[in-house]
Amino acid sequence: MLDWTDRHCRYFLRGFSPDVLLYTEMVTASAILRGDREKLLEFRREEHPVALQLGGCEPDYLAAAARYGAEEGYDEINLNCGCPSDKVKKGAFGACLMNEPSLVADCIAAMCEAVDIPVTVKMRIGTLNGSMRDVHDAVHRFDERDYDALADFLMGVRAAGADCVIVHARKAVLGGLSPAENREVPPLRYDVARRLKEDFPDMPLVLNGGLQTAEAAMRELDWADGVMIGREAYHRPMVITEILRSLASAEGLDYRAPTVTEMLARMAEYAEDEMTRGERLPAITRHLLGLLSHVPGAREYRRLLSEGARERDAGPELIRRAALLAA
Repeated sequence: MLDWTDRHCRYFLRGFSPDVLLYTEMVTASAILRGDREKLLEFRREEHPVALQLGGCEPDYLAAAARYGAEEGYDEINLNCGCPSDKVKKGAFGACLMNEPSLVADCIAAMCEAVDIPVTVKMRIGTLNGSMRDVHDAVHRFDERDYDALADFLMGVRAAGADCVIVHARKAVLGGLSPAENREVPPLRYDVARRLKEDFPDMPLVLNGGLQTAEAAMRELDWADGVMIGREAYHRPMVITEILRSLASAEGLDYRAPTVTEMLARMAEYAEDEMTRGERLPAITRHLLGLLSHVPGAREYRRLLSEGARERDAGPELIRRAALLAA
């Protein structure tokens, strides 16, 4: 979710629920230590609970970055061992860390030593080298050797002190596939994640990957400790209300979903505040385009926000005008 779940996006998504755990886009530990730390770690108190997702492979760097994150007030530190992009492969972090279980365990142990908040791991169910001759067959195969490697990885991070694993239930192909193809070509194997939970019942496991409806989420919550929704929540954020409504109904509770009009009124006030601090309107409105989808007026709504926000004198009133299309 690089370049997607920035602080504007997180503030927007927080409007759906005070309890959903939000994650930052992945920030490298080296960037935090060497770059503009204040800007990289910036968030508003309204975003809580929010987790800082880190990228990196050096225990000392990750421990220091985790410490800075905890000092800034983040509620969780997450190590990304699931991103398959070429950029992270070159940097020797992300999904390629699945092939370095001992190193990951050292990283987790160092982070846990540095902070008193939960430390978690985002992972895949395995990796493949895209240059393999039989990569197409291997990406659809999951045998006992694959499972043993996955179980060893989980046992390592658990022993190192990880509080939870977030399992993207696909293999990652390193090289040869784009990040988009890595979300589509490798098949989803919820059964593998479920087997992990059965074999390690004391390790909290959150399921990720391909969950697009409340029905799908509720089905997997019969065994998983939680679900993580990524791109679907970005492109169709109302899926969050659908899931929360289903959860509330299952527990005999009521959930009042915010209306589109209420969400946009909230974001107009937010934009007004942010623009007085020098933020550009398009940086905010780009996250609102999916709020209306497959309803009358959705195309005009998106056009107004995407094109109108780039006009020279555009301001928060543009969001309020967009709300009239949703009324």
